[in-house]
Amino acid sequence: MTQLRTDLLPADPAGIATAARLLRGGQLVAFPTETVYGLGADAGNADAVAALYAAKGRPAENPLIVHLPDAAAAQPLARFPPHALRLAAAFWPGPLTLVLPRADSAALAPAVSAGRPTVALRVPAHPLAQALLRAVRRPVAAPSANRSGKLSPTLAADAMAGLSGRIAAVIDGGACAIGLESTIVAVDAAQLRLLRPGAIGADLLAEAAGAPVTAAAQDPNAPVEAPGQLATHYAPEAVLRLDVTAPDPGEVWVGFGPGCDGAALSLSDTGDLAEAAARLFATLRAADRLAAEGGGRIGVAPVPDHHLGLAINDRLRRAAAPRE
Repeated sequence: MTQLRTDLLPADPAGIATAARLLRGGQLVAFPTETVYGLGADAGNADAVAALYAAKGRPAENPLIVHLPDAAAAQPLARFPPHALRLAAAFWPGPLTLVLPRADSAALAPAVSAGRPTVALRVPAHPLAQALLRAVRRPVAAPSANRSGKLSPTLAADAMAGLSGRIAAVIDGGACAIGLESTIVAVDAAQLRLLRPGAIGADLLAEAAGAPVTAAAQDPNAPVEAPGQLATHYAPEAVLRLDVTAPDPGEVWVGFGPGCDGAALSLSDTGDLAEAAARLFATLRAADRLAAEGGGRIGVAPVPDHHLGLAINDRLRRAAAPRE
């Protein structure tokens, strides 16, 4: 792959204008959202989308999320059942991705949907993402700005570390507030299925939609419907062990809540799930650096499997899954 110059752009009108010009010209630009940094490409440009897959080393069967500035810009790209309209009204802009039947007239590169008849759409709330999307005036495909399967970036420095030389630019918008990727819900006329947990829980989704939300079947042989469904994902270089209350010798212990005296790092000393989510990927990066100096292993203390803990544990389980 040809080495590119990767510029770090400021989060000001000049930086946004430069990023928009690059995206309209078919280049790749990483930018912050409220969840994690995304790697943007013009979703209607097949060459740009192909370059995005190549830059990330992303499997061709893994679809992309298309980012728009508002629901009005999203509606020409998909068919919105009533449940989807209610969810969009309740949670857009915000950390929610809807997987919907793709409109026949949608001017999107086929690879965005990875061969499926659906498209994943999101309207991010981050003001910098909003400004960029309005400046580009085109749908922007934007998976997380990392190499495929690796830890998601929550700082511009993370995106630069993983993709420098592979993309045109990164806009430095500071730390991402939520720190976990968006909730993904598949919506059709009959049902709502939770494909990836995130900051918006199933109870809130069901209340807003006026319909129950079921968990997607965990079938490793089923086609990938949305990002974040691969069995091994969000992984550090070190081997990761879960539910560790007593670390092995040489293991870097990541604590959660009180009672983790001696932990090298902590997701949250007080057991705050929102803090743990915001710090998850940064903490795993720090643990990975420590593990590289020692035994090459990371142990993570138990995290309650409710509310935002469901999303945290989803990422941890995939990070700890056996590697091929």
